[in-house]
Amino acid sequence: MSLNPTPEPAVHSEDGAQKPVLRLGLPKGSLQESTFELMDRAGYHFSVRERSYFPSIDDDEVTAMLVRAQEMARYVEDGVFDAGITGKDWIIETDAEVVPVADLIYSKSSMRPVRWVLAVPEASDIHSVYDLEGKRIATEVVNITRKWLAEHGVRADVEFSWGATEAKCPDLVDAIVEVTETGSSLRANNLRIVDVLMHSNTQLIANKAAWEDPWKRQKIESIAMLMQGAIRAEGRVGIKMNARREDAEAILALLPALRMPTISPLAMGEDWVAIETVIEERQVRTLLPRLKQAGAEGIIEYALNKIIP
Repeated sequence: MSLNPTPEPAVHSEDGAQKPVLRLGLPKGSLQESTFELMDRAGYHFSVRERSYFPSIDDDEVTAMLVRAQEMARYVEDGVFDAGITGKDWIIETDAEVVPVADLIYSKSSMRPVRWVLAVPEASDIHSVYDLEGKRIATEVVNITRKWLAEHGVRADVEFSWGATEAKCPDLVDAIVEVTETGSSLRANNLRIVDVLMHSNTQLIANKAAWEDPWKRQKIESIAMLMQGAIRAEGRVGIKMNARREDAEAILALLPALRMPTISPLAMGEDWVAIETVIEERQVRTLLPRLKQAGAEGIIEYALNKIIP
């Protein structure tokens, strides 16, 4: 695919000098809302009008456009965007030559990778890849599916599906290759999973020429660091408390931590310390009563936006 890169946006500083700008592609569709939420926690606040493809952002060094994740890697490869967010699956499917900058483990409805699976009706006599010989398969990832079949020496008819793939079995095709997070939608359509073709997750990717530009590379790396920091903070909270020094050992024994809890002396006297750490949010309801029983006082729980190692 050959695309004409859009001109560099002209942004000027207060003294009139032109400033560099990073052109960022954001996924439109199923990943859009979760991407905006993650970017917000990372510190990049987007707003987009209904039916608009051009979100505004509170960073004048970035311009953004919404594009389907399926097309993103090609646009990044051709320099339309300096960087973009898409799935590893679509990079492989389009065979795009881009720089993988960071794995971003989040998806449409969860913070975990997705799977591309081979699924068939419950009553189907297909139980392995080898049962697909001569069969018809519908999928969005035609190239991935064909490569997978070739690896197993199986010949089958693979056709592109424009949507509603799960409804095509068994009347239109013998099997489908579909993406799933939990498998619940497949089960709801009376389909069973036969095999997993690949696991995929969201990635931040860069155009090769942009990656060689020092300013753009630093900007892309900063975005990656902050997004990964926001992902690490998901489902975690910070807690801090006061305790008598004589109770500190028993309290520390209860605390999980990323590394080690922080312990600081209090101004109220040498006999008291402040203890602070990060824990999984699901641990709070059982841990806080135990901390109180062990002698902790003034316990505070607070939300986290980012965790940067």
